[in-house]
Amino acid sequence: MLDLLKKTIYTTIGIAVLTREKAEEVGRKIVKETGMTEAEGKQFIEELLKKSDEMRASVEKIVNEKVEIALKKLNIPTQKDYLDLECRIRKLEENSSKQDLR
Repeated sequence: MLDLLKKTIYTTIGIAVLTREKAEEVGRKIVKETGMTEAEGKQFIEELLKKSDEMRASVEKIVNEKVEIALKKLNIPTQKDYLDLECRIRKLEENSSKQDLR
């Protein structure tokens, strides 16, 4: 029963967007309302915080991937592209100045 309650809570409260403090606050409230023992409550809050961190990381990864795909579709140069081009220009300028000295 407790596992079902936990799964429902994780889904319902949108754990990925909770701050750590808010997740702890929600966890303490649920512990109090359900009458969990101190040990159960502590374990529940730790699991809630762990899930929150995992979900946040997962959402961040997905968002980063989607942004990268969108940038590629828009054909916007990446920082690496810019740095590569800058390096090529520097080499051309160096070669050009060497030729001017001849």
